[in-house]
Amino acid sequence: MPDFMDEAKNLAGEHGDVVDKGLDEVEQEAESKTGGRFDSEIQGAEQQAEGFLGADQQGQQGQQGQQN
Repeated sequence: MPDFMDEAKNLAGEHGDVVDKGLDEVEQEAESKTGGRFDSEIQGAEQQAEGFLGADQQGQQGQQGQQN
């Protein structure tokens, strides 16, 4: 994997809350631009991006840490 991709993953792991917020904003904008016609595809793409960056796991770990 290229170095820049590793760096992106590392940064996403360190700033998972920012990544999640940004992806949510992009999802909302895309849904508004398409009039909701592609909601499931857009949500799937967001989930794939979170999975690739590890943001979905980071967010879950952060929430668990806050509960303890």
